[in-house]
Amino acid sequence: MTLRVDIKKKLSARSDRVKSVDIHPTNPWILAALYNGSVYIWDYTTQTLVKSFEVTDQPVRTAKYIVRKQWIATGSDDMQIRVYNYNTLEKLKAFEAHQDYIRCLVVHPTHPYLLSSSDDMLIKVWDWEKNWNNVQVFEGHSHYVMMLAINPKDTNTFASASLDRTVKVWGFNSNQAHFTLEGHEKGVNAVEYFLGGDKPYLVTGADDKLVKVWDYQNKTCVQTLEGHTHNVSVVGFHPSLPLIISGGEDGTVRLWHSTTYRLEKTLNYGMERVWAVGYLKGTNLLALGYDEGTVLLKLGREEPAVSMDPTGKIIWAKHNEIQTANVKSALEAAPNAPDGERLAVAAKEMGTCEIYPQTLLHSPNGRFIVAIGDGEWIIYTALAWRNKTFGQGLDFVWGSDSSFYAVREGNQKVKIFKNFKEARTFKPPFSAEGIYGGGLLAVRGTECVGLFDWEENRIVRRIDVVPKNIYWSDNGEFVTIACENAFYILQYKKDVVAAALANGVEPGRKDSRKRSKPSTKFQRKSELHIGR
Repeated sequence: MTLRVDIKKKLSARSDRVKSVDIHPTNPWILAALYNGSVYIWDYTTQTLVKSFEVTDQPVRTAKYIVRKQWIATGSDDMQIRVYNYNTLEKLKAFEAHQDYIRCLVVHPTHPYLLSSSDDMLIKVWDWEKNWNNVQVFEGHSHYVMMLAINPKDTNTFASASLDRTVKVWGFNSNQAHFTLEGHEKGVNAVEYFLGGDKPYLVTGADDKLVKVWDYQNKTCVQTLEGHTHNVSVVGFHPSLPLIISGGEDGTVRLWHSTTYRLEKTLNYGMERVWAVGYLKGTNLLALGYDEGTVLLKLGREEPAVSMDPTGKIIWAKHNEIQTANVKSALEAAPNAPDGERLAVAAKEMGTCEIYPQTLLHSPNGRFIVAIGDGEWIIYTALAWRNKTFGQGLDFVWGSDSSFYAVREGNQKVKIFKNFKEARTFKPPFSAEGIYGGGLLAVRGTECVGLFDWEENRIVRRIDVVPKNIYWSDNGEFVTIACENAFYILQYKKDVVAAALANGVEPGRKDSRKRSKPSTKFQRKSELHIGR
């Protein structure tokens, strides 16, 4: 099963060749460094160019926000680093930093340091609080140093990728490399660290058309990803999704699952070669720089998978890690807090999930929670986070009493489970596009929704609306069918339906010949039983 991630294009802006992109953490701005010597800032909410200025008449290969100072730093082929105020565009500093083209700039997350790498084979550290003095030089590569990446789990170390076919890992406490990773057959263009979870991984891309994943603690290559047909120019780990991102001179961006390493999706926006990738921790935004412009994508949703049990305990997923907090306790600790005020909740780690959870869902009694994602589902005990059972399926829903649950395995197959054992498999009388749990099992078709009893999967009612969601009242007497532009409230008379079924009459039989649709929007109450 593939990872189901929605991909939405937020910006597509044509320009000259883009060699570097960066996303501002608070403003809706994409910074693009251009081969023609200019810098552009695009507003991705208005799709407009809000700022632009010429840096030099030579290529600007790298540009980065220094947000805490409201600066932009640029590195270019004239060997200069320049610093601008991004509000006024005033040039604040310019100095010769290297003896050849500057390939990469990286801003240290805590220290006042800007790191630079160059075709002169050197890596330098510049301290802006010391008037941009060069405070450290790292020497050891035997070819151009193409890219740098600071380790987010240990900001005293960083990695460098070079056309000498190696990746070196360095520390600010020494001018000598801690170790070297060798394995690519041609020059290495890109390197990035794993951003989520506790894996000691980094990823590289090279002119041998390969993407490699490395364990930097064991100093071994754990996976090689093949698929690009030309040089791989950029790589990265998505900050919140289990994805490795790679882009190349074949014009494609490839998304690989960071756990299974399977190729999930190949993107080609027809803008020629890919030169740059940028992402922002805490968001699902992905910026791409091409020969012909800049693209910004939104991958998946930014809200975490989260569920709350009847007692006020919430569980949510942070990547594959599961965390929990008690909202009820937080409310009791601040009884007079006004509406809308943020409450301090003490979160704690519960464990990890074997799949990337795109949905978390408590059972009605709160004793179990299912994680759904990657075409799989796993039920855990909610208290101790122990694996109870698992399986494959596109959708999962609970019944109203927690003993039943259903799994949609495809358009023609729905499985019913009772007390964690498979009880029945049935084929709905129409294509099953989705399912909903509650007092009855609802199966959504392309033009209707069918409501089935849990025990025998007999149809109780077929209604000619296509729901976006279905909500049951706590007592199971009322159900709301929420559609695109309307919702319907219906009453379920369970005893009437049970009596009809006991007498061998199928309540939905009449509807199979003459289908029904609630006639009044928003507050139509209909009885779900024979004869309506």
